[in-house]
Amino acid sequence: MTLRHPNDVLFAGEKPFPVLPVVDHYAGSEKLMKKALQLQQELAHNNQPVFDITCDCEDGAHAGAEAEHAEMAAGLISGSDNRFGRVGARIHDITHPHWRQDLEILVYHAGQRLAFLTIPKVRSVDDARTQIDALRSIEAQCRISRPIPVHVLIETHGALKDAWEIAALPGVESLDFGLMDFVSGHHGAIPGSAMKSPGQFDHPLVARAKADIAAAALANGVVPSHNVTTEIKDTTVAADDARRARREFGYLRMWSIHPNQIMPIVEAMRPDFSEVQEATEILEAAQDKDWGPIQHAGRLHDRASYRYYWELLQRAQATGMDIPAGAARRFFSQS
Repeated sequence: MTLRHPNDVLFAGEKPFPVLPVVDHYAGSEKLMKKALQLQQELAHNNQPVFDITCDCEDGAHAGAEAEHAEMAAGLISGSDNRFGRVGARIHDITHPHWRQDLEILVYHAGQRLAFLTIPKVRSVDDARTQIDALRSIEAQCRISRPIPVHVLIETHGALKDAWEIAALPGVESLDFGLMDFVSGHHGAIPGSAMKSPGQFDHPLVARAKADIAAAALANGVVPSHNVTTEIKDTTVAADDARRARREFGYLRMWSIHPNQIMPIVEAMRPDFSEVQEATEILEAAQDKDWGPIQHAGRLHDRASYRYYWELLQRAQATGMDIPAGAARRFFSQS
């Protein structure tokens, strides 16, 4: 009997949930982008990157030099140092006069290699739709056959109100929470202490926003991505933030703004080893039964639980965990 892969059985007729590296590392200058590319190679596990890189063409670009900055980023994205194809870019927001030229430069020069494009400060679903439609038009002009995934920053009142509609837009892969702009947008009603921990998790308005964004993303098959930790010297702060974001709010990914934050976030977001071992045993037994119901440790399992354990195993691999050899051969050698 030919053993069928879980992707061929468990998600028939559905869009599989995206499995992305758990860290989205932001780099704004050419020097930092090159350093991030080198680190991405050094930290790779089994020739798979454990974090993505976003070349920041918004905050990273000096006023008046937006085109040169986007061209530089596009050159790095399309260059040989981008070995894994897991580098994206953030463009300017829709109110900035250069946002469309950002898209034109990045797609023309690096469209085949762009892992994703991030659009910031959308004020509504209409803003997001306008920029995504422009991206698709430019892709067609550049003969890019693969729709480039879009990550949308939720950091305004209007974007939070429309989060469910934004998550449902075709091509959206991630909803990212922009904590700093969100707090600033409350005109002092939320204290500055809510821009860091523990306030960012405890203040009701911020906690509500985090939960609403995660719920909208997960319900629409989109990855919720948590905001940055501004503390860059004490790496335990980023790790603790990642752990709380994952366990309490359902976030599956988090931004990094300093290389020292990357591995602490990765390790905090990894599944528990015991769950990985359990997932391996259940999935191997299920595959041997051609994905019919099984018993494991006295409990019944079927395709509903198989989906949970398969996605857990994929997340474990994406965070660089060592997958048992048998499961690696069965499930990952062909992917």
